[in-house]
Amino acid sequence: MDKAEIRRWRKRGFYSENVLVKLLQKKGFHSVRVPVSNPSLNPLPDVIGRRDLHVYAFEVKNAGYYAYFPKQQIEKLFRFLNELIPAEKQFKHAVLAAHLGKKWVFKEIDWKDWEKGKLPEKARILKRDRGNFNLEKGSG
Repeated sequence: MDKAEIRRWRKRGFYSENVLVKLLQKKGFHSVRVPVSNPSLNPLPDVIGRRDLHVYAFEVKNAGYYAYFPKQQIEKLFRFLNELIPAEKQFKHAVLAAHLGKKWVFKEIDWKDWEKGKLPEKARILKRDRGNFNLEKGSG
């Protein structure tokens, strides 16, 4: 990849993260984009949202038909929630967010998968997927 290509790729992610923040706010969440999230080793999500007692850590991808989320990025969501959010697990949610054209697909990852070391090497969201996370309700 050349520098211009990397810049375009990062701009797409930045755009989708900002669109998600606005969407969450419209749905009654308090939310912010974490500007230093990028591919660092820090346990920071792309976007943090909160509604009532629930805290949501989002990893965001912008893609055409499918989005891949590497295991390391999913682990960062759980590390962030586990190490930095002082709440019971039932109030903390790790969510993958795929911005596929005009469509969003959300997939919440179960705490048990992380605790038992059973996270997939890569999680994949396809445009035709329905997801398991509803912004109206918050979870599942």
